[in-house]
Amino acid sequence: MDTIKIEILGSGCKKCKRLEANAKEAVNNLNLAAEVSHITDPMEIAMRGVISTPAIAINGKIVSKGQVISTEQIQPLLQR
Repeated sequence: MDTIKIEILGSGCKKCKRLEANAKEAVNNLNLAAEVSHITDPMEIAMRGVISTPAIAINGKIVSKGQVISTEQIQPLLQR
């Protein structure tokens, strides 16, 4: 099974950290192999077309932006 690459895009604020925690919890709940990273560089975030943070990308695809989605909302996105 391939490792899933999850990226949290945001400044590192409280909401960004909550989204990162939710993503890690979703990975643990599903017992998946995943690499979770946090991108804080505003230029990198803008280059990906994200204006409103926090955002989450799974395997390079932005799946949510501008909100903190829950663990329960992240889990089905990881199973695709």
